[in-house]
Amino acid sequence: MSAAAANTAKKSFWSIWYKHEIIPIYVTMGAAVGLAGWYLTRLARGPDVVWDRTNNPFPWRNIDQDTQIKLMTVNQKFSKTYSRDRL
Repeated sequence: MSAAAANTAKKSFWSIWYKHEIIPIYVTMGAAVGLAGWYLTRLARGPDVVWDRTNNPFPWRNIDQDTQIKLMTVNQKFSKTYSRDRL
């Protein structure tokens, strides 16, 4: 393949995939995928998910009364937030 043919193929690729009208769709989809990944990791690290049944079969029993485990709380004050020590 010559350099001219490679340059033509490159221009053809960019003319198909890089259009100014499509940039907001790429940004929106990238943000949606990123936020979905963040939320799935947050759900996987929650107190009601059991990853290790032998060492800690009931991880929700280790949560104190004043620990925030929800994503958002309204009109409530907690002294600490939940964080999983290990999976």
